[in-house]
Amino acid sequence: MDRFLSSAINRIDAKGRVSVPAHFRSVVQRRGYTDLYALRALDVPAMDVGGPDLLDRYEQRIALEDPFLQTADDMSFFVHGDGAFLKLDQDGRITVTDFIREHTGIVSEVAFVGRGLFFQMWEPERLRAHSAEVRARLLKLRQQASQARAAASSE
Repeated sequence: MDRFLSSAINRIDAKGRVSVPAHFRSVVQRRGYTDLYALRALDVPAMDVGGPDLLDRYEQRIALEDPFLQTADDMSFFVHGDGAFLKLDQDGRITVTDFIREHTGIVSEVAFVGRGLFFQMWEPERLRAHSAEVRARLLKLRQQASQARAAASSE
């Protein structure tokens, strides 16, 4: 499958490098990426990581905006100013830079989470807290939908 799926936690080595999970590396290889594009996630303390096509997708969206309006400028500032290219070494490791550490709070381990067309890098405890919040929100939505269906069928 050509998607980033599942999750893994890997330790950062003494040189500040972390191994990208093998199943993520296989997706990177199949897609022919030589560089990875990493963007500080807007709403969570994580890095969104994908190939150059992820950056292309954002730039295509920016191009739809009126270049004279603040929205286009803000989007470009975010996508280009909060983004960086990461290099995978021959052993499938990337360097966990200060750029990544400052936004995520990563210290000694990195949690990798598949998001389909890209993956995220998290500090493991922050990921656990976020996962609990996501599950609670989804459970609440499911319960609300179930209640709405029950109310509609009783009318």
